[in-house]
Amino acid sequence: MTDYQRYAVYYAPKADSDLAAFGNAWLGRDPVTGREMDRPAAIGLADGEVAAITVSPSRYGFHGTLKPPFALKDGQTRDQLEKAIADYCATASSVTCGPLLLKSIGSFIALIPTAPTDQLGALASGLVRGLDGFRQPEDEAAMNKRRASGLSDRQEEYLVRWGYPYVMEEFRFHLTLTDKLDPDRMMRVRDAVAPIVAPLCEAPFTISDVCLFGDPGDGKPFDLLRRFALG
Repeated sequence: MTDYQRYAVYYAPKADSDLAAFGNAWLGRDPVTGREMDRPAAIGLADGEVAAITVSPSRYGFHGTLKPPFALKDGQTRDQLEKAIADYCATASSVTCGPLLLKSIGSFIALIPTAPTDQLGALASGLVRGLDGFRQPEDEAAMNKRRASGLSDRQEEYLVRWGYPYVMEEFRFHLTLTDKLDPDRMMRVRDAVAPIVAPLCEAPFTISDVCLFGDPGDGKPFDLLRRFALG
């Protein structure tokens, strides 16, 4: 069994879905098999440009964060973590939101679900709380990196308490598609990707399972380790 430096609980679309086919190809890798994938052609983008604007999201894999990456506390094991996730998911229900929407969030582009999203926020908050006993607290250097972007008082409180500022009321689910982009490039990329994702943004967005991802460290891409059904 690979020794992972960190773990995270993410939403990742089912392998046989159109959303997974798009997301894995867009980011260039299947997180289950580790197989590299050809990037899709997008009108208006140069050859190799998709790879150039997806360096960070490609490492994490196509996903929506539910519990952010964390190192295991001393004395805790991956097997124990998996059991805790399975136990939590057995009592949780699947979540259905409105259709996905292509949106700029700050300086990057993502797909986000439209309302209603209250159940999705509750699912994420429950995982953050329920699995916190496995989390090694962040050191001051790691927290200072988070603070560099500027945090509100509430975000600072959550950073100290939960190891990440964007949880609970600050949580905003999204499926990241790009690195940070300048405004002109962002508009051009949005125009290019919009017709590709349009068929994926028609039906309600449903989460019926969650996934444990592992970070092997040294900048290597995250792996999808196990899928847990909800309910």
